[in-house]
Amino acid sequence: MPPGPGPWRIVLVLLAVLWSIATPAQELTPRAYWPSPVGTNILVFAYQNSSGNILTDPSLPVTDVTSDINYLQAAYQRTFDWFSRTGTVQISAPYSWGKTEGFVADQYRDRVTSGYADMQVRFAINLLGAPSMDRQAFRQLLANPQTIVGASLVVKLPTGAYESDKLINIGANRWAAKPAIGMVWPIVPSLLFEFEIGAWIYANNDDFLGQVRKQKPIYSTEAHLVKVTRSGVWASLDVNFYRGGSTRTGDITQADPLKNSRAGFTLFYPWKHRHGLRGSYSNGIFTSSGGDFNTFSLSYIYSWH
Repeated sequence: MPPGPGPWRIVLVLLAVLWSIATPAQELTPRAYWPSPVGTNILVFAYQNSSGNILTDPSLPVTDVTSDINYLQAAYQRTFDWFSRTGTVQISAPYSWGKTEGFVADQYRDRVTSGYADMQVRFAINLLGAPSMDRQAFRQLLANPQTIVGASLVVKLPTGAYESDKLINIGANRWAAKPAIGMVWPIVPSLLFEFEIGAWIYANNDDFLGQVRKQKPIYSTEAHLVKVTRSGVWASLDVNFYRGGSTRTGDITQADPLKNSRAGFTLFYPWKHRHGLRGSYSNGIFTSSGGDFNTFSLSYIYSWH
């Protein structure tokens, strides 16, 4: 039997663990639906910096916002057999610190924050193409990619630091979930087109400045053009678009829906078999309200089987 793909090949396809930490409607995550052999584990340690207008809820009475926010994140993912389909489960725990400046009622205010952000869990399964596989079958898929359709569910837990008397917090003090459908289409074996459509659905924040705060869903799409090389290095061009998210605080409804888009690129480099580095950059290309900020991230990835 020919040898299965080396561990670096497995690392190559398992880079969906790090999604956007600060702004869940704005993630740019290439390779989120690409499968891997059953029993594959991956551990990620990541740093991210975001600077600019990160206050993505425009209903807050804060203007001329400037933020510089840092994140550290640890994440774990495992691939398993789910009724003969490829399934994955991911869990991530971020820590955040930074400073936000702006004007409230024409008076300058700043807020320095540090603490744990909301944890996230993601479950995904391939519905079409890429059934659960061993290493030999996975090696054949690498050589001859096929169209893949998958479904996922991300759940955000209200575990982050939160002070109910503050406008700006690290945690959201509410549950949130994002069901989504994604597709991988191989244009040629070394060039893949990826697409996802989904919606963030929010529970109420029952303790926002002494009132109940509600938010309508945010609908999002993202697309990626991924170039894969024989050495295991890959790069992608990334773009998304998201809209919705109007809020209601107490008896007051804010006509404040988002209609924004971001673009960026991602580069992955494997080394020493089980290890890899991934870097990404993105910026707002169209922002109707909020979301005009730069994000840079660097991740260290370790995999084993």
